[in-house]
Amino acid sequence: MSRKNHNPISWVPTVYFAMGLPFVVLNMVSVLMFKGLGIGDAQIALWTSLIMMPWTLKFLWSPFLEMFKTKKFFVVLTQMVTGAGFALVALALQLPFFFAICIALLAVIAFSGATHDVATDGVYMSELNKQDQAKYIGWQGAFYNIAKIVASGGLVWLAGALLVGFGGVEGATEAVRHEATRHAWMTVMLILAAVMLLLGFYHMRMLPSGGAKSARETWEQLVAVIKDFFLKKHIWYYIAFIILYRLAEGFVMKIVPLFLKAERSAGGLGLNEQQIGLYYGTYGAAAFVLGSLLAGYYISHRGLRRTLFSLCCIFNLPFVAYTLLAMYQPESGLLIGSAIVLEYFGYGFGFVGLTLFMMQQVAPGKHQMAHYAFASGIMNLGVMLPGTISGFVSDWLGYEAFFTFTLFATIPAFLITYFIPFTYADEKKQQ
Repeated sequence: MSRKNHNPISWVPTVYFAMGLPFVVLNMVSVLMFKGLGIGDAQIALWTSLIMMPWTLKFLWSPFLEMFKTKKFFVVLTQMVTGAGFALVALALQLPFFFAICIALLAVIAFSGATHDVATDGVYMSELNKQDQAKYIGWQGAFYNIAKIVASGGLVWLAGALLVGFGGVEGATEAVRHEATRHAWMTVMLILAAVMLLLGFYHMRMLPSGGAKSARETWEQLVAVIKDFFLKKHIWYYIAFIILYRLAEGFVMKIVPLFLKAERSAGGLGLNEQQIGLYYGTYGAAAFVLGSLLAGYYISHRGLRRTLFSLCCIFNLPFVAYTLLAMYQPESGLLIGSAIVLEYFGYGFGFVGLTLFMMQQVAPGKHQMAHYAFASGIMNLGVMLPGTISGFVSDWLGYEAFFTFTLFATIPAFLITYFIPFTYADEKKQQ
């Protein structure tokens, strides 16, 4: 139980909701915002990928959070900074060079959000014993995913509804639609700002402190963590596996929402924000959660060693759905929604395999928790790097050829997964 009087149920769901919200907004929602405001695919994919770098490098400054104040201080501070950042993004959308200014502000939000992740996990691990950590892990994951649905589903849908409300209806002039889009996204950014600020004020009162260590102790631990990580058996093979498993996803992640919104004459599907919010952000996110849950039972029944290659196939093969959508450009909402749900289900199902492999084969040892975080950073880097060039490749090839190309990008994942060695015995219980 928490050392404070507040029950963990009063802060675990809200603090992990606050963790998920900025990550999803920067990673996906901002892509649609910039697309609606007329920015090109290549620039969107490049800069919205680069600003995610802090989530890869956050382990580098995590020791410095121990030097001052408490973990609670940094959780509340970063929520306030993130809220203020979204408010400034809303104001910046009115400026002539809004894209450059917004990217700079979103980069600040990314640094704040990554720092928030470190401090939040620190509070969780410091304030709860192992029994309570296991007890509330479900709440942690559930509310992180609820934030994903709220952002990529609810807020994107709201932006579409506001666009229509501000006059951006079919048949309106380009200037009117652009102004309506600007005002719609300004409103969404202000809502995000208000939510983050309110969460910050709430956690001022409800969040426990999280304690602190000495700066020297934490810095020495960081050096030891990095050194020991690279001395692990098969570590370079495992690093390649972590990067290549999600290579194809790294290419498609930024392009899919752009493809869904792009005009049919440009090879896209011509969906509006409300449709994207419903199909991609709500149904897709729900399918991801369902796939994740079912994969857990599948692995627990058969063991990770026996299921890893099939999980890799289930993760990567559904990307063919976007190839078929680009080839045939169906107008049926049922077909489009079903294809997105299929891909997201496979994504959720297969992603569990990579997560569990990092937990059971990469992380075990003296610094298990830190090595898992380090492996996660490498995984994020593996998604970010192809994302930075995905827009240029898409512009060069066109959507149909681009999604065909991503199918070939899955081949390295199949090969490296098929031959991967296991350092530790599979912990599947024998029947």
